Amino acid sequence: MAKALAQFSIKRTGEDYRITLEDEDGGTSVWTADEDALDLIIDAIESVDDEDEEEVDPDGDEDEDDD
Repeated sequence: MAKALAQFSIKRTGEDYRITLEDEDGGTSVWTADEDALDLIIDAIESVDDEDEEEVDPDGDEDEDDD
C-alpha cells in the first residue's frame, strides 16, 4: 500500500546527492543519486506537472471573465 509523502530533502554529499523521504507515519527512506539520476527525477516531476497543467486548462488560457 502506498504511503503519503510528508516531507523530503535533497542534500549534496560530495559528488552525489542524498535524498531523504519521510512518510506520514514518520518512516524514512534515504537514497543516494548522482547528478544524472537527479536530472531524471527533475525531468519526471516537470513532466507530470506539465501534464497536470494541461489537464486543468488544455488551451493554456487563464481564467477570464466574459463581461
